[in-house]
Amino acid sequence: MSQQGAEDWWQKLYEDPEAGPEPDPGDTLDHRFRSAAVVVTDAPPARPPEPVPLPGQRQSAPAPAAPDPALPDLTAPDPKVPPTRRPAGPGADPDRGPAAGADQRAGEGSAVPAPPSDPRRAGPTGYALGDVTVPPEPPASRWGTPRAQDPPAAEREPEPQTRQEPQPERAEQPQTPAPAPAPAPESAPDGRRPEVRHLGDRAPTYAAEPGSLPVADPADLDRQIPDTVLEGARHGTYTLRAASVRGDSARYRGEARRDFLLTARFGTGDDALVLVALAGGDRAAPGAREAAAEVCHGVASAIGRSQERLAADIRSGRRDALRSGLQRLTDRGYGRLRARAAELGLAEEDYTAGLRGLLLPVDPQCRTRVCFGTGAGGLFRLRAGQWQDLEPGPDPREPAAEDPADGGFRFRASVARPGDTLLLCSGGLADPMREEALLPAALAARWAEPEPPGLAAFLADTQLRVKGYADDRTAAAVWEA
Repeated sequence: MSQQGAEDWWQKLYEDPEAGPEPDPGDTLDHRFRSAAVVVTDAPPARPPEPVPLPGQRQSAPAPAAPDPALPDLTAPDPKVPPTRRPAGPGADPDRGPAAGADQRAGEGSAVPAPPSDPRRAGPTGYALGDVTVPPEPPASRWGTPRAQDPPAAEREPEPQTRQEPQPERAEQPQTPAPAPAPAPESAPDGRRPEVRHLGDRAPTYAAEPGSLPVADPADLDRQIPDTVLEGARHGTYTLRAASVRGDSARYRGEARRDFLLTARFGTGDDALVLVALAGGDRAAPGAREAAAEVCHGVASAIGRSQERLAADIRSGRRDALRSGLQRLTDRGYGRLRARAAELGLAEEDYTAGLRGLLLPVDPQCRTRVCFGTGAGGLFRLRAGQWQDLEPGPDPREPAAEDPADGGFRFRASVARPGDTLLLCSGGLADPMREEALLPAALAARWAEPEPPGLAAFLADTQLRVKGYADDRTAAAVWEA
């Protein structure tokens, strides 16, 4: 491009007065903006077609739609350009102007306002855009085309309704009543066992709860002895409860329990036998605990081996055979104690214990109860609310026992009655039962109910404390249905 051509281009671009003819006075920036806005503005979304009015239905002209502020008003005159008068159409009143002609045309049946002028044609300003693409014509309603008035509700066509399948009626379910509130706990009856810490006016010397634990031997932990042992069973027509508790004195001094309790069932079926063996020694004897456990194990082993013969003798009521057999087994057990004391270098009285045994047949048709033993201990029966001591003392017709700690062999076989309670105990409980009237009276009141106590209740019963009696306590009680 030559230098002259570049200068001409520059002058034409910036409208140099010398570069060309005079510009059109109507070609202003506002007109150019309006023209460009018509081209680049998107057409509004089309509205759905209006319902066609039914025949004979009156059509009322709606109010003209408000102009869209987003689009420029192409029909508004430019304030800078004087308006030009359009020739009036047929039927127009020249005195009233173009508005009167438009009103007259609207009265003739056309209420549609004049559509916007084509931007390619020269308008009042005399400016035409030339070869431009005209946007599509907006919907008629956009420019005020009258819409058909909605028909009255009575003349409207019924809208199609979706058919709904009939659903079966639900059977009325009975309303579940709300759960009744839990009843308030009833007050305990007057015969409830009272919480008694001790019997009598004077409190025991030692505390009721355990103190120090016994000293353990790390090389002989299998011989650790618990403070309390509790046992229970139900066979045939009777209920068994058994417990062995360390005494208050041993708990205070941190010594082990010396009493021993063993319960076992030998055999099966109606021929089975239940054995309860308990033993207790003097707390001053160094080998009392070992002696009590050894004598119980020895006698229990012998009874287990002779279970069938003993069960037959009990059902047959052969008391003499039972007495001689059980005494022989007991003597054999104490013979082992004497031999063991000699091995340990102890005196016989330092390695011995009192023994009590109870044999209970499992057969519900047999109500014979067999008790035997020697040494310290006792056998009591509660019948009709009264206690009976079944071991008032050694039988004077029996020869004196060779063992000073033996105290003579004791044997008793009796038929139990419904409602009886048989109590077998070591010396720690037998002594206050014989010497303190408050203890048997309290137990009689607690065991007067038809149902036997539970394990926890029975344990509490055996722990009724009396001042002056702080030895271990071991007891076994049988309630007859």
